[in-house]
Amino acid sequence: MISNSDIQYVKQRFGIIGNSPLLNRAIEIAMYVAPTDMAVLVTGESGSGKESFSKIIHHLSHRKHGPFIAINCGAIPEGTIDSELFGHEKGAFTGASDTRKGYFEVTSGGTIFLDEIGEMPLSTQARLLRVLENGEFIKVGSSKVQKTDVRVVAATNVRLLDAISKGKFREDLYYRLNTVPLFVPPLRERGRDSLLLFRKFASDFAEKYHTKPIFLTEDGQETLLDYRFPGNIRQLKNLVEQMSVLETGKVIDSRTLDGYMPTSQALVPISKPEMGGDQPDSADLEMLYKIIFELKKELGDLKEIVARIIRDEHVKSPALLAKFTQLTSEDSDLSQKPKPTSPLLLESGHGNNDSTDESQTIDIDRVEELQGNEESESLSLERNEKELIIKALKKNGNRRKRAAQELGISERTLYRKIKQYEIED
Repeated sequence: MISNSDIQYVKQRFGIIGNSPLLNRAIEIAMYVAPTDMAVLVTGESGSGKESFSKIIHHLSHRKHGPFIAINCGAIPEGTIDSELFGHEKGAFTGASDTRKGYFEVTSGGTIFLDEIGEMPLSTQARLLRVLENGEFIKVGSSKVQKTDVRVVAATNVRLLDAISKGKFREDLYYRLNTVPLFVPPLRERGRDSLLLFRKFASDFAEKYHTKPIFLTEDGQETLLDYRFPGNIRQLKNLVEQMSVLETGKVIDSRTLDGYMPTSQALVPISKPEMGGDQPDSADLEMLYKIIFELKKELGDLKEIVARIIRDEHVKSPALLAKFTQLTSEDSDLSQKPKPTSPLLLESGHGNNDSTDESQTIDIDRVEELQGNEESESLSLERNEKELIIKALKKNGNRRKRAAQELGISERTLYRKIKQYEIED
């Protein structure tokens, strides 16, 4: 049985700040699984501190005297990741002038942490599955089977089940890795832990920059607690560092804090609640827009059918016509410019001599307009995404790794976007 004092000891040893029950539960699971050799899958949003849990598992295991290495699968190009992980023979490919040992060979007897496992290519996933099942691997350009004794701790900030359904991740590898699932909670679900982390970071940066530590007023604390922090601990740390350097008064109230927060949280990638992490890709967004357009098109078709029923059946109900006119007008052109089309006319008021003829215009040509808008909305989205990437690169001096971290995406995704939008460094 793991006691609270045991958990507090682990927090102090590995520099983990916070008293959230969700955080304590994650530490407890890491402590339970550490003495075993089971593979562990750590899930959680980007910046939530998943690597710290891989270190807890390694240093509390019987492998603590063996090597530990952390690999970011998203930062290694697809063409070289097999060589990096499993090594290669001399002449295996252009530029392979010497035989090279891979990480699975040099860390035998220790632990390897594979961060962003969801970014690993399918061919490499097959090699990894063999290591997990048999402890065997083959170097690139070799036919000799080699043995290794490595414990694998993997981490992801995306839903691997979604990746499986899209054919981007192997289902057998998922269940082999997910022997023990460990969820690291996002900062917004950890209550007042953000205030503890703020004080810790403020003290650290005051010492680093030889200045007085900043502190929050009561309204500043409330603002901090209300913020979602999509970038989690990494975002909070960057925020405190900025204010520690730029704020000479050192008293941070709500208004001051707002000045350092992103003007729109919508511009910051907010991950899915269960896994955390990643932005929807362009294919997902394209499908979403198509679904929205189809729904609007079906609504337009439905309105046309209702209009025909009213016309053909000679409906005389003023209330029904008024309600239908109200629904139709909601989709009318906001510019209220006349259209050079032939609208469908509904006639009403043919009851007695006192009544007058009224004509109501139904805008069923709105469907064609929506079809044209779909393409412009997609272009607008791409333009905003491109501008956001350019700003992040400029802010971080064209250092792609830091820009990707700020955007909350992997370096590989950032490289793909830079190539897609033809962004020059």
